[in-house]
Amino acid sequence: MARRDARNWSSCTQKMIGLLCLIASILTQHGTSGQRVKVEPEVLSYPGQTVNLRCAFTDATGIQLTMVTWIYEPKDGERINIAVFHPNFDPNYPDSPVKGRVSFTPSPPNLASPSIQISGVRMTDEGKYICEYATYPSGNEQGITFLVMLAKPENSASIVTVVAGSKPAVVARCESLNGRPVAQISWVTTANGNATTVSKPGADNTVTVTSEYRMVPTATDNGKDISCLVAHRTQVKAESFLMKLAVQYAPQVSIVGYDNNWYVGRPNVMLTCQANANPVPTSVAWKTMSGEMPDTVQIKGNELKVLKVDETVNTTFVCEVSNRIGTTRDQVTVMVRGTRLPEKGPTTGTIIGAIIGVILLLAIVGTAIAMYRKHKNNKLNGDGPPKYKPPPPKKITSNANRQVNSDHTPVAETRPLQNQYYSTQSAEPVTDLDAYHEDDVDDDGGADERAHYYSAAPSGWDDPGNNEVPPPYMRTDSDPQDYHPGLNVNRGESFVSSAMFV
Repeated sequence: MARRDARNWSSCTQKMIGLLCLIASILTQHGTSGQRVKVEPEVLSYPGQTVNLRCAFTDATGIQLTMVTWIYEPKDGERINIAVFHPNFDPNYPDSPVKGRVSFTPSPPNLASPSIQISGVRMTDEGKYICEYATYPSGNEQGITFLVMLAKPENSASIVTVVAGSKPAVVARCESLNGRPVAQISWVTTANGNATTVSKPGADNTVTVTSEYRMVPTATDNGKDISCLVAHRTQVKAESFLMKLAVQYAPQVSIVGYDNNWYVGRPNVMLTCQANANPVPTSVAWKTMSGEMPDTVQIKGNELKVLKVDETVNTTFVCEVSNRIGTTRDQVTVMVRGTRLPEKGPTTGTIIGAIIGVILLLAIVGTAIAMYRKHKNNKLNGDGPPKYKPPPPKKITSNANRQVNSDHTPVAETRPLQNQYYSTQSAEPVTDLDAYHEDDVDDDGGADERAHYYSAAPSGWDDPGNNEVPPPYMRTDSDPQDYHPGLNVNRGESFVSSAMFV
């Protein structure tokens, strides 16, 4: 049983391998045949020229070439044999649209390279041309060439004059006549519209393309640029046609010149009637609402001049402008004043602005100069932060017994003098508030001995001790000298000795 299964499996495997080999052989032959007939994929030609359609069998090893047939297949039609060659017979050219204009080249032909040429080609000759070999044993093999006929079109563009309105209208037209292949038309403009393009058959199998630009025309569209671009295979670049829209409209009228300052006696004032229209205005007429034109008024075209303002020009002036499209009017009411209005000089604002600018500039310059001088004075006076760090303050106290004797007056009592010496440097100066809050009250909250005031007095001055002696900065009636007040500072924190009086 196992042996039978093994034999069946081996037989199936052999059959599958054979089938795969057959499929591969067919695919290989088909791919090879598609590459062995060498032709040009596309050939371009203009009407009246002679075109060469080349064909060759690249590798005939192991293959017998029997016959060659050229077949023409138009775009809309059936296949037609146009040239046949067999090595045992002369070339044959069956009835076809190209009979009499087609021939093998070289002549006589050979199967390895049976090219043909068509003279005096026409636009109707465009289509598919097939070079087909009859071979043994592989059968028929072929190559296809597309003949593309070119016809340079005649391009043109034009503007269509329209009247402004509310409905879409054709404002420009672009046309490409008798081209092959079909031309491409596009538009470039700032006007708000859209294009419609139509193609139709032309002469001798050519195509005519017409494009129209449509929009709702307005007065503001008049004179806008619009360009038509025609692109075709026979042109190196697109052909451009630059045009300007032509929209006709009734006049747009406005009266200028009235400044609301027409006062009695003012001479030579003027009104101008300005009009914008297409086509140009044909007439301009001045009127008044009262029906009568003042005697001091002179009219010349679109200008109305008042020689001297009086009460008669206190009216409404009307200007009417007409063209082929219609008539439009504008009006202005004049109010004659008894006195003249004050007029502002045209340069008042400029002068005020210039004065303000000069003042600001001077202020900036003065501030800069002041800051510079202050900085320079600070440098000269040595102001500014110290360049070194001062040492901490030190207090030195020493007691010495001195006995002050007078050469002329005997000393009744000898008392020790308490001299205190202080460092000349301190963290910071203090005010005389320290003397009132620190020296007058003892630890028990009672009165303590009053602080002794010292001054740099000459030798011979006694320490007042506890006697009620006023401090040096107070003046007494018995002293005729002017005392200059000294600083009342705490002796323990002062870095400057008391004032010395001589």
